Amino acid sequence: PDVLTEEVADTTIGLLLNTVRELSAAERYLRAGRWASEGAFPLSRATLRNRIVGILGLGRIGMAIARRLDAMQVPVVYHTRRERPGVAYRYYRDLREMLEAVDTLIIVVPGTPETTSLIDAGMLEALGPDGILINVGRGTVVDEAALIEALASRTIYAAGLDVFADEPNVPEALLSLDNVVLLPHVGSASHHTRDAMGKLMVDNLRAWFATGMPLTPVPETPVPEKR
Repeated sequence: PDVLTEEVADTTIGLLLNTVRELSAAERYLRAGRWASEGAFPLSRATLRNRIVGILGLGRIGMAIARRLDAMQVPVVYHTRRERPGVAYRYYRDLREMLEAVDTLIIVVPGTPETTSLIDAGMLEALGPDGILINVGRGTVVDEAALIEALASRTIYAAGLDVFADEPNVPEALLSLDNVVLLPHVGSASHHTRDAMGKLMVDNLRAWFATGMPLTPVPETPVPEKR
């Protein structure tokens, strides 16, 4: 925990901007020599202005993303299993209701049996034709076949994906679409973050052998018996 938060939040905002403003497509246009031969790259149709972002999963990373969007003056709402006390963002108890109210969805939840295919065809339809989906959580949270169909049929506007259902295998249908930005699960992939992860692991081991408990326990951490 914590050591990944800022890097993943930065990546998420970069992926969002890339998807909204079609920056990867613009770079490909330039590299192909089309700027010189055909003129300016077409104006992007989407913008962050007047968008409302719904965050699915407002944990550490979700909050870091929300703070960045605050600085960009982009309104934020959220859905989690339970409302977070002391959080100013509007909470939606019902996920579909949130999707009907926003035009941008950022997914930050982990892959669990409860979240598998949570975003299905119906949820994508609720997001709407101006909808943009960004997934930096886990690929299994989205029904990948339904997402491909929604992108191909323009049921939603675009998507930016850093995670996939069967990594590193990315469906050919996704690769062929021009309204999706694809990254090879690089959300936290920096030397800085990996060094911090390694240090935290060592610190946890030292704490375990010194006290019987790690610094950052997880649900699977065994609890030592009281003597």
